[in-house]
Amino acid sequence: MENVILVIHLILALCLIGIVLLQRSEGGGLGMGGGGGDVMTGRAAATALGKLTWIFAIGFICTSLTLTVLARRDAATSSVMDGVAIEDVAPAETTTPAVPSGDSLLPPSADAPVEAPRAD
Repeated sequence: MENVILVIHLILALCLIGIVLLQRSEGGGLGMGGGGGDVMTGRAAATALGKLTWIFAIGFICTSLTLTVLARRDAATSSVMDGVAIEDVAPAETTTPAVPSGDSLLPPSADAPVEAPRAD
């Protein structure tokens, strides 16, 4: 059920983006003036794209709220700590890692004699 609503939600989001991009820019949002088509009436005529924008927006909000309610319902029945299992783990035996032989940048092993610095 949640997957079906999520798919519908994504389709509505893509449709809403497409419809908004198809609409004519009126320029009123940025203070750039705009067309004088609605100066006399005070209200722009509702176009088909405007109606579709409202329909997609209402559908998008409804699916958003539905997905939020479903997610909250699932979260109320489980906790993050339910997935954590506490196990008694015995301390691991300490072993020294194998040192590769040959020319390396590793310090000398503990078996090698340490040379004292010369005092000149």
